[in-house]
Amino acid sequence: MSPRDSHDPAHLDVLDDLLTRARKAGADAADAVFVDSTAVSHAQRLGNVEQLERSEEQDLGLRVFVGKRQACVSSSDLSPQALDELATRALAMANNVPEDPYCGLASPDQLATDWPKLDSCDPEEPSADTLIERARACEKAARAVEGISNSEGAEAGWSQARIALAASNGFRGGYAVSSHSVGCAVLAGDGTAMERDYAFHRAVYGNDLEDPATVGTRAGQNTVRRLNPRRAKTGRYPVIFHPRVGNGLLRSLAGAISGPAVARGTSFLKDRMGEQIFAPGLNVIEDPHVHRGLKSAPFDAEGLPRRRNVVIEDGVLTTWFLSLSSARQLGLAPTGHASRGTSAPPGPSPSNMWLEPGKTDAEALFADVEEGFYVTEMMGMGVNQVTGDYSRGAAGFWIENGQIAYPVSEVTVAGNLKEMFLNMTPASDLEFRYGIDVPHLRVDGMTLAGE
Repeated sequence: MSPRDSHDPAHLDVLDDLLTRARKAGADAADAVFVDSTAVSHAQRLGNVEQLERSEEQDLGLRVFVGKRQACVSSSDLSPQALDELATRALAMANNVPEDPYCGLASPDQLATDWPKLDSCDPEEPSADTLIERARACEKAARAVEGISNSEGAEAGWSQARIALAASNGFRGGYAVSSHSVGCAVLAGDGTAMERDYAFHRAVYGNDLEDPATVGTRAGQNTVRRLNPRRAKTGRYPVIFHPRVGNGLLRSLAGAISGPAVARGTSFLKDRMGEQIFAPGLNVIEDPHVHRGLKSAPFDAEGLPRRRNVVIEDGVLTTWFLSLSSARQLGLAPTGHASRGTSAPPGPSPSNMWLEPGKTDAEALFADVEEGFYVTEMMGMGVNQVTGDYSRGAAGFWIENGQIAYPVSEVTVAGNLKEMFLNMTPASDLEFRYGIDVPHLRVDGMTLAGE
């Protein structure tokens, strides 16, 4: 696919103009990003419309280099005078910051020159009536579940963004992304014995969005199941993570193999490249080129090609996530993971990422658990990326003799990610719903703090 096939050429013309102004102002090199976004959001509660908003924004970001100094500035004003002022301000900032020996653009031979068509943008914008109907159907189905007593409301939304990147090293490219979403949260019970839960779904294309009524029914069922919770017994037990919370373990992995954390020595995996960190047989895949993927992108934020990675292969860590800066700091080749907004330098982040499914179904994970905990919701951010220590508030269900026995709340789940990764067993029920995905996961030997 030609680099010019997936964006508005006018956006690149603006960036070319801005780069010319930056060079005239004294920049040795520069890059610029343009984000043209539109979003529509609707919220209703108990069948009454509470919000219907539309926003349209154009954001321009400029990064300039003066020797080994860099500065980033942003603006939403595209007038010639504003562009001149943007370039001047960026140069003034760059001349007054410390040198960064690792900053700089990619060399021309590192740049992406072509990329696949990812079908990551739905060309059809849903009408306001469509969003209202999606939210209405979702909340109505949730409230129809027996035991639901109230609603926190339902939401439906749509967004689209066109992203263009240009740099003085010759890179020019752009692409577009879109997102449709629907979800609701409802309550069951009354007085002090109320419980809340939710369900939502998001997709690139509207016709891939889950039926809103199905989403609502799931929200209602999730909530009713949580009525009359008990406290769990303190001790060490097998813990099974629902996919909507289990994917947090992959997010922790992504943070631990991020180049800046490794370079600073602030990652519990900083010395583990090429070593067994997951159980043998487990593979983690990261692929920016998934067709209609929630986190797909044709190239990274520095114009480098992106590629599919087997991050964990047969349990062994094979790669870091590196931008140009972190790659230079570590003396390694960049991996095409740079991501950025309009007002800060690029930093590495993952695209579509998932743990490959296991060979047994989810029921088999429960089957031999005499006593254990099934986690369906987590609270707090108690993960220490330096040591791997893991401690988070949780709610879910107690498991007895392989079956769900009763709902549980006010529990703390604790362990260390180094041990958790090695003791992880995936089920076969992987679904691609969040951009970072796992099937049901069982982790043996975790500590629960309850009553």
